[in-house]
Amino acid sequence: MARPRPRDDLATLTGYHSPQLSVDVRLNTNEAPEAPPPAFTAAVQEALADLEWHRYPDRGAWELRRAIARLHGRSAEHVFCANGSNEVLQTVVLAFAGAGRTVATFEPTYAMHGHIARISGATTVAGHRNEDFTLDLERVADLIDTSRPSVVFLCSPNNPTGTVETEASISSVLAMVEAADGLLVVDEAYGQFSPWSALSLLDEERSLVVTRTFSKTWAMAGARLGYLLGPTWLVAELDKVVLPYHLDAVKQRAGLVALDFVEAMEQRVAAIVEERGRLQVALTALGATVWPSGANFILFRPPAERGLEGQTVWERLVERSVLVRNTSSWEGLDGCLRVTVGTKDDNDRFLDALTDTLDRSRGAPTSRPPGTETG
Repeated sequence: MARPRPRDDLATLTGYHSPQLSVDVRLNTNEAPEAPPPAFTAAVQEALADLEWHRYPDRGAWELRRAIARLHGRSAEHVFCANGSNEVLQTVVLAFAGAGRTVATFEPTYAMHGHIARISGATTVAGHRNEDFTLDLERVADLIDTSRPSVVFLCSPNNPTGTVETEASISSVLAMVEAADGLLVVDEAYGQFSPWSALSLLDEERSLVVTRTFSKTWAMAGARLGYLLGPTWLVAELDKVVLPYHLDAVKQRAGLVALDFVEAMEQRVAAIVEERGRLQVALTALGATVWPSGANFILFRPPAERGLEGQTVWERLVERSVLVRNTSSWEGLDGCLRVTVGTKDDNDRFLDALTDTLDRSRGAPTSRPPGTETG
C-alpha cells in the first residue's frame, strides 16, 4: 500500500527554522532581552485564578480586541487577534490569496511572508530592493503592474535589514496595490522601535492592514499573541476563515494584563534603542559594515580584510557560546549576520566573542572596541 503524498507544490518546500542551540547568550531570534516585570507575572496569575477551564474561550476575543482598539484609538471591529503575527498573516493570505492568486514580497525580507503564501497554494513573486535595502518604487510599480498580486507584503522595520520605510514610500506602494485591486499588508512586528507607523494611513476605504505582535516589545514571545488593525470589512472576512476558538483563554487574559503595562513596554523600547546605538558604534569600530536599523536587531557584515566568511564567524561565535542569526547565505545578504540587541552583559559577551574571533583570524592580540569596557 502506497503512502499518501503531500501536495506536489510542497515537494521542494522546507520549513521555517531558526536554530535553537544550548548557548549562554542567545541573540538570534529578536526576543526581548528581559522578561516582563514581576508585577506582570503576578497579575497574570491573578487573572487566571477564576478561569473556567472546562469552557471554551471567547471565540471572538472581543474583550482583548476592545482593549487593543483603545490603545490605538480604534473600535474593536478594526482589530483581529491570533496566535502570533504569523497566524495573523496566514489568515490574511487564506482570505485574500491562496490557489490561483499571487502574493508579492520584496527581498531580502521576512521569510515567513513568502513561506505562508506558498503553503496556501498561492503563486509568489519577489521584487528586489536596492543595495541599501530601500525600495525602488519604479521596480515596485513594474512588479505590481505585471503580476497584479492579490496581497503585497512590506515589512517595516524590515527583517532582517532593519530598514524603515518612509511614509511617502508606503503611501506610493499602497496606491499601486489598490490600482491593481490588491491588499497591502505592512508587517510592523518591530513597529514600536520605529520613528513612525503605517497605522497613521489606515482608513475604512483603504486596502491596508498593519500587523503587530506581543512577542518583541511586550516581551511575550512565549505567549504567541499577535494582531492586526484594518478596515472593518476586511476584519469581517478574516473571521470567516479562522478556526473556531483558535485563541485560548490564557492567552487572551495575558494579553489584557499586558496592556496595563504600557509604560514598562515603552521604557523597555527606549533602553533597547539606546543599547542598539552602543552596539552599532562598537561594530563599526571593529571594521564591520553596519546597516541603519529601526528595530531591535542589527544587520552587519564582518570586515572582509580579516578573511573570514560570515558562516565561519557564526560558527566561531557559537563555539564561544554566543548565538546570532546566520543570514550569510540569504539572497542579497552575502556574508551578513544579524544580532539581536540583548542586555548590556549579553551584548558585551557578543562583542568580546566577535573581537576575539576577528583578532585571532590575523594573529593579533585581542582588543575591545571603544565603549565596551567593563569595571
